[in-house]
Amino acid sequence: MTNPRIGIVLGSTREGRVSPQVGEWVKSLADKRNDATYEIVDIADYDLPFLGTTDGQEPGIAKWNEKLSELDGFIFIVQEYNHGMAASLKNAIDFAREAWHNKAAGIVSYGSTGGARAAEHLRGICGELKIADVRTHVTLSLFLDFEEFSKFKPQDLHHDNMNVLFDEVKDWSNALKHLRS
Repeated sequence: MTNPRIGIVLGSTREGRVSPQVGEWVKSLADKRNDATYEIVDIADYDLPFLGTTDGQEPGIAKWNEKLSELDGFIFIVQEYNHGMAASLKNAIDFAREAWHNKAAGIVSYGSTGGARAAEHLRGICGELKIADVRTHVTLSLFLDFEEFSKFKPQDLHHDNMNVLFDEVKDWSNALKHLRS
């Protein structure tokens, strides 16, 4: 069996965002493993318009769907804004449908409450899109894992949870492969 390809999806496009720091940390831990191929997928790179304001012909939309189709699973980096996920992530999710089906996902969230409410918001959407979200969830606190709310300094205690999350996403990505054939 070939190693699954897992996209680490950066869920924010906001100026001054910290999701790239979190994504790089996740990737640095993933790169120490040899059981999957991990890559950062930054939704900001796709220049997606807001759904409903377009005829759907922008090249970024097709490029986004192609990228998602290449992947077997995802690790979403989700930040909590006003008790939910960022509009940019919801918008990006809505620009694809079949590309999400029968794939696995893990969630790494951050916010004042560890991003728990944003993660729960995302879990409901995952179910609708036939994404099997794994149980393990890494929650990062703006108060304990960030210096001045902007410089990411994760506590060591998150490493074990990240490894469990990697295992679960890899295993579920492999298990669902036959449904995507």
